[in-house]
Amino acid sequence: MLPRLAFITVAVGLLLGGCSPIQPWVKPYEREHFADPIMSFNRDPVSNVYFDHVFESREGARGATGTVGGGCGCN
Repeated sequence: MLPRLAFITVAVGLLLGGCSPIQPWVKPYEREHFADPIMSFNRDPVSNVYFDHVFESREGARGATGTVGGGCGCN
């Protein structure tokens, strides 16, 4: 019973130890590449903000977008 418990403890320790990175995968000097506008999902952020506002105004009762409004478009 004791060797089995020791084996399970070591196995769990190795599995959990493999989940923690020793160093970060993205180095600080590599993070500037993620802030590049080419990495954005939208092509025109100004029009997307407008369309999001219209969508949130019409679907105000639906929620879950992080903004407030009653659906009238006045917010």
